[in-house]
Amino acid sequence: MTSFDTSPPLNVWRALLALAVVFVMLATTGWTALHAHRETTALQTSLGKWEHGRLHGRHLPDPEASPARLTRFFASLTAQERDRLAHRYPLAVGNMNGAPAALRYRANRIALGQQRAVEKKRMHDPRLSAAGQQDAGRRMHRYEALTAKGRHILAFDPDGSGRVAEVFGDLARAERISVVVPGVDTDLLTFQRTGRPYTAPVGMAKALYSAEHAASPSTRTAVIAWADYTAPDGLGVGAATGTAAALGAVRLNALLRALPGDAPVSVFCHSYGSVVCGVAAEDMPDRVSDIAVAASPGMRAENAAHLGTEARVWAMRDATDWIQDVPYLEFGGLGHGADPVSAAFGARVLSAHDARGHAGYFEPGTDSLRNLADIGVGAYGAVTCAHDDDGCRTGLSGTLTAGRA
Repeated sequence: MTSFDTSPPLNVWRALLALAVVFVMLATTGWTALHAHRETTALQTSLGKWEHGRLHGRHLPDPEASPARLTRFFASLTAQERDRLAHRYPLAVGNMNGAPAALRYRANRIALGQQRAVEKKRMHDPRLSAAGQQDAGRRMHRYEALTAKGRHILAFDPDGSGRVAEVFGDLARAERISVVVPGVDTDLLTFQRTGRPYTAPVGMAKALYSAEHAASPSTRTAVIAWADYTAPDGLGVGAATGTAAALGAVRLNALLRALPGDAPVSVFCHSYGSVVCGVAAEDMPDRVSDIAVAASPGMRAENAAHLGTEARVWAMRDATDWIQDVPYLEFGGLGHGADPVSAAFGARVLSAHDARGHAGYFEPGTDSLRNLADIGVGAYGAVTCAHDDDGCRTGLSGTLTAGRA
């Protein structure tokens, strides 16, 4: 159990309160979310075909091989051979860490087109209920939007509620790379929103990309909207435990290890996404220079040192964010530990002035977005600390473009 600087009676009260909340959630949602049955998926089918496939009579490499091994394999092919593999195994190639980003974009465009055709048929399937046909229609339109000209889809899995990741900027040539990790209720249909766009992964990433350019116009940046993990639905059992975070952390680190080049990487984690980042931190590659969390319910660690990373750890929370009222503790696997903006946690605490509640940290014009962008481009001397002092900048040089301070 995580320890805190409060009296034992208050700790006990908080633990009982947390358990009471969880028991209510269990009573209303049940345990079924933890034991969902899954059939063979489209992605698994594509990977199975890859595993049995050949190119010029030779077996294809293990799709779970190291990114370096797969990078060497694809580099050994002609452009025509790479294109052939993308058309034969679009979902496999589109989600293969180690495949060139441009090839993944092309493969995912093919896969999205195929899945769009599937959903178009389901829209008129008489065996489906009206609600099922409507869901098919929504998914068809989402797939159509993701194939729009200029979009770079780095990962796509149509299974269940769906997973997706999109790149803004030139990933292969970037001097700084940022990864946005969102929280609960993130899936294919919520990946992008027309209303309140900056509360969804695409809007968050686009806003950050624009703010980074404004902060350092000469720095080549790339931002990834990373919704390539199965996030919990709402504030139920899944959001109170680390199960989804543990699975998401594995996927996040697989992405980070496969990023091209050697540019420094900053990871920006919102809400439950900060739980994912906290679990992933210990195994993140050394090129991850910064982990910044906003609206965090905890990182499943007692303090920043216990995250097991040499990356700089930043935290912010708006004064109107309801997340501050959750019990910051971990008890029997429930809850996510200490408050990342507390002095005892040891993160560098940033201003989130005008962040507009729990979902507004990426709104243009806010201190929160400016601070995230400054971290993204390495302009540490420009960040604004939460307590009207220079505490969050202690020990940092003014502006960096590579590596750690």
